Amino acid sequence: MEKNNNAIKITLIISAVILIVSFGALYIFNSSMNSNGNTVNVNGVATIKAMPDIISVYFNIEAKGETTKEAKDENSRILNELIFELEKQGFDREEIITENFNIYPDYDWNDGERKENGFVARHNVKIEISMDESDRLNDIVDAGANAGSGVGSINFELSRELQNKYKAEAMKLAAEDAKIKADAVAEGFDKKVGKLVSTSVNNFGYSPWNLYSGAGYSEDFAMAKESVSNIQPGEKEITSSVVAVFKLK
Repeated sequence: MEKNNNAIKITLIISAVILIVSFGALYIFNSSMNSNGNTVNVNGVATIKAMPDIISVYFNIEAKGETTKEAKDENSRILNELIFELEKQGFDREEIITENFNIYPDYDWNDGERKENGFVARHNVKIEISMDESDRLNDIVDAGANAGSGVGSINFELSRELQNKYKAEAMKLAAEDAKIKADAVAEGFDKKVGKLVSTSVNNFGYSPWNLYSGAGYSEDFAMAKESVSNIQPGEKEITSSVVAVFKLK
């Protein structure tokens, strides 16, 4: 009799465990279905027009030498000349920004054989002026030529303040676009948009607008001057996109 009672108890316990596991699995399944089946995933996109407010000029200084010291010393001499010429144009030393500096071996290849030609020191320097100072560009390019440096590129750019302003504006509009799309999809299914589940920023598309690009050699300064002779900057498009997931109800 006692054995039968124990068997019944064990059977009841196993049955209870099976029921608990079954209900748990059913709850998880229903939650998953509700989570996946009652949400809408949308991509919001916005495009705004922006007018650049600064012009950046990038100088390339290249010097060669038999040793790293010779290359570096010659590079420093040209840099000092460039600083001197730019200071004559009204720039403070702090406004002449080093973007990059490196020294590397210089090689020539002839019939598959490598010939060593000493070392090259390259220095990249940047200065900025406001858009309303564009008439200074010719003198700035001349300053680089007089110092023996080259002009690598001249760009229209957005200041950090304008970048932040346009970024906030574009992202806000992209978020609004995502909400409009979610509302439209929900209405098509006779539902309404519920709370926001998640969101992520996909992109904020901004890059400088190039006015001139060259090899960066001092001999190219004439082409750089020609490119800045007739500046007519226009508005450019900046895009932003966000992904948003909303619950449907």
